[in-house]
Amino acid sequence: MELTKAGDYGYLGLLYLAKQPKDRIVRLSEISDSEGIPEKFLAKIFQNLTRTGLVRSHRGAKGGFTLAKPADQITVKELIESVQGPIFLSRCLTSPNSCDRKKTCPLRKLWVKSQDYIIEMFKENTLADLVAQ
Repeated sequence: MELTKAGDYGYLGLLYLAKQPKDRIVRLSEISDSEGIPEKFLAKIFQNLTRTGLVRSHRGAKGGFTLAKPADQITVKELIESVQGPIFLSRCLTSPNSCDRKKTCPLRKLWVKSQDYIIEMFKENTLADLVAQ
């Protein structure tokens, strides 16, 4: 599994919001400037984050973004999947019929076990945990 640029930028944008005082509305340009992220790309990422319920968009002259829920309620799993979809360590795990050798492949069992472990770690850790580090 490798985070895409969108995944990296989404993480940085959410982390930036999580570090702000509660209910502070942050302009996209501020996040873009602070984190060195192209603003147009960040806007597309934040559209996804708004759609998935991690970010709230505020319109108007003083508009911008806030977290849609507290940072301690946003898991790393939600963060990653909101930007780049379900987490898979190998193509053979993407769907039940993705590999003809799924019943005999010894590596697949290791992929499944590893993926389950990683997903569990991503579920247990929140955006607030990342801010605290």
